[in-house]
Amino acid sequence: MQERFIDTPEQLHNLCNRLAKSEWLALDTEFLREKTYYPKFCLLQIANDQIAACIDPLQIDDFSALMPLLENPDITKIFHAGRQDLEIFHQLWDTLPTPLFDTQLAAMLTGHGDQIGYAALVQKLLSITLDKSHSRTDWSLRPLAQEQHRYALDDVIYLGKIYLQLKTELDNLGRTHWLEDDFKTLTTPATYQIDPRQQWQRIRGRQHLKGVQLAILQSLASWRETVAMERNKPKGWIIKDDVLLELARRKPRDKAQLSHTRGLEGHAIERHGDTLLKLISDSSKLPSEVWPKEKIQRIRLTIEQEAMVDILMCGVRLLAKKQQLSPQALATRKELEQLVTGNQDLAFLSGWKKAVIGNDLQKILAGKLWPHYINGQVGLT
Repeated sequence: MQERFIDTPEQLHNLCNRLAKSEWLALDTEFLREKTYYPKFCLLQIANDQIAACIDPLQIDDFSALMPLLENPDITKIFHAGRQDLEIFHQLWDTLPTPLFDTQLAAMLTGHGDQIGYAALVQKLLSITLDKSHSRTDWSLRPLAQEQHRYALDDVIYLGKIYLQLKTELDNLGRTHWLEDDFKTLTTPATYQIDPRQQWQRIRGRQHLKGVQLAILQSLASWRETVAMERNKPKGWIIKDDVLLELARRKPRDKAQLSHTRGLEGHAIERHGDTLLKLISDSSKLPSEVWPKEKIQRIRLTIEQEAMVDILMCGVRLLAKKQQLSPQALATRKELEQLVTGNQDLAFLSGWKKAVIGNDLQKILAGKLWPHYINGQVGLT
């Protein structure tokens, strides 16, 4: 394996020429996000079966030589848990590599664990232990140490070998097509488009609010998201989540009441106070028809429904065991509660999950399939 560090446009152009005939490319990125809203792109790693390179975006402005590789339909682009990497590609270059293969998703469908990390997967499949001591390094600093180069290159050198092994396993199991929808989602631009009006749903603790309080939270969260995007600062640096929750709950009417909000500092009141009060006032006047609602409503189940959820959960575990999959990767208890109460808009009722568990769960619910316990073994009949 030849190894390179690329920090000039000429070097990048030559590298891309060498990679142009590849059947697959392994890709990874290093970035920082602690002090910004958008990720700060610090390093791109790329490899095929002959050459691995670190490309320095802090020195190279023009990545046009790379675009034909990313868009070549004859080259499979391999990532591990690639959503954040793909977000960078979409943000900087307005492109998403296709066709794509994500080894974390493939590992889940081949019985290697739900959301398994790259180092753990390398250890499990290749019996190679990677040094992960640089996982918290500052990748914006230059020059990079030799140990940092090694760490970064390792993230793509073994990715191709993992891809080939997982692809063979998927083909043998007849599950390759199961990933089509997941990969399509990862390569759809809408996946990475942020709607500020929906950001209230990402705030933990919102379940303690109701009615117009959720409308206020939606307006406050939307405003904060927009400001964070414009200033390229972390959302928490504008106003923290718990402060937004408290403002939505208490609905302060003036700056004096704002000043009694725990966690809302004086400088924030000085800078954003008038805006916050107007958002709270305007949202408080909204009619109930436009108040936001949770996608999955909180449900109070009857004793009989709780028992049925337990039976369905048993079914999920049995079906997962049969397919050598993690139950958590197939369905959550909250989703089963939704099924019991009549919701049909659930992930396991479409795509490959429907074939694996969805159809059988509906049969259990209809009384056409039932768990049994015979000679110490549990099954479905």
